[in-house]
Parts: sequence; C-alpha cells; structure tokens
Amino acid sequence: MSNLGQIDTDFYQSNYTIDDQEQSCNDANMYGNLYGSGEQAGGQFQPTSLVPPEMLTSSHPGQVFQPAANSDYYSQSPYIDSFDEEPPLLEELGINFDHIWQKTLTVLNPMKPADGSIMNETDLTGPILFCVALGSTLLLAGKVQFGYVYGMSALGCLGIHALLNLMSSSGVSYGCVASVLGYCLLPMVILSSCAIFCSLQGILGTLTALLVVSWCSLSASKIFTSALDMEGQQLLIAYPCALLYGLFALLTVF
Repeated sequence: MSNLGQIDTDFYQSNYTIDDQEQSCNDANMYGNLYGSGEQAGGQFQPTSLVPPEMLTSSHPGQVFQPAANSDYYSQSPYIDSFDEEPPLLEELGINFDHIWQKTLTVLNPMKPADGSIMNETDLTGPILFCVALGSTLLLAGKVQFGYVYGMSALGCLGIHALLNLMSSSGVSYGCVASVLGYCLLPMVILSSCAIFCSLQGILGTLTALLVVSWCSLSASKIFTSALDMEGQQLLIAYPCALLYGLFALLTVF
C-alpha cells in the first residue's frame, strides 16, 4: 500500500507554482498591450482608417462599432445621380408622342403653318404606322398590296430626296423625307378606309381620290417648304409629291 501512495504522489506532483501563474498573467498583459493598441481602456475597439468615422455608431460602451447607413454619403454617389439624369426610354428610342400628334394635326389641316424645327426630325414611328394601316385597310377591302405599298414608298422617298437636294441649298436627309412623306400618307389611309364600305370606281370615287391626292401633296409640300426654307417653291415640290400619292390612289381605287 505504501508503494501505491508513493505512485499517486509522484503522479500528481508538478513543478508549476503560483509564481509561474503570475508570470504568465504578466506576459499575457504585455502581449495584450502590444497587439491591442486599437482597444480603449473601457474595452472599446477603435475604428480603423478603412471605414469613414461618420459611418460608425455605438449606443452602449463596450460594444463593437458597427457600420451604419449614412444617407448623405450615398446621396452624393455619382452613380445614383447618373441614373436620375437618364432620359426616358421612349425618348432614347426617338419616340415622342407630342411631336407625333403635332405632325398629325399639321397633315390633317393643310392650312395650318408647319413648325420647321419639329418637321425636320427623322421620326419614322408615324410613317411606319400609317404604311401598315394603309396595307391593312387595303387588305380588308380585298386587296393584298403590302409589297406595292412598301416598294413605292421606298422608291418615292429616294426620288423626292434626290429632287429636294437639287432644289434646296441646305440639303435634306433621307430620314426627314421618309418621315414627311409617311405622315402625309394619312389622308390616303382615310380614303382606303372608305373603300372598305363602298366602291370608289365611279365619278364620285374619282373626285374623292383627286381631292385626297391634292390634300396629301399640299401637306407634304408645305412641310418641306417650312423645313428647308424654300419659300415660293411649294408648287414645284407639290407636283412630284402628287405623282407619288397618285400611285397610292390608283391602288386604292382599282
């Protein structure tokens, strides 16, 4: 039994003393002072230079600072300002319903003076819509003429474009010519709509077609005269326009 007691004593015997424990605590405090320079006396953590000081808040002592949202910081961001300054999507696509409505009213009223600044735009939204409407109304009247409508429109725009560049000193773009001729096709759409309900192959239909051709050509010549500053040449511009719209009238009547 004495041997067992000696074995237990030897097993639990250690060289670790209270002085060693105090020395380890002192060493821990020393290392804490070296690497814990970012901590305050109250245990608070000092913010680093990577985070703006105005974005750090602490409601209670002893808590770790957390980044807080700053509305002034984000309101001054250039990316947010760039999104606010972007134009609407329709304006980026070149679709302005106000200008479309003004051009339509100018075509419907040949005596109304045209605004040259608006009419000089290459807006093709209205012309494409009116070309599709003309082909659709001819289809409802039993005439499949979509190819003729598009072909004559393209060739007519090329001819009028070349003629206007020879007559005017400033010149005109092809998009502007196509836009004006397409908007002035609106009276022809009205004529083709009438052909759905009644036949135009008669004296009344012929007179109505001549009236609509004159309406379209006068509206187009008025717009070209205002946009290109070609005063006194409206009749010279109206004649080739009347020939072009006469072809559309032949498609509508016959």
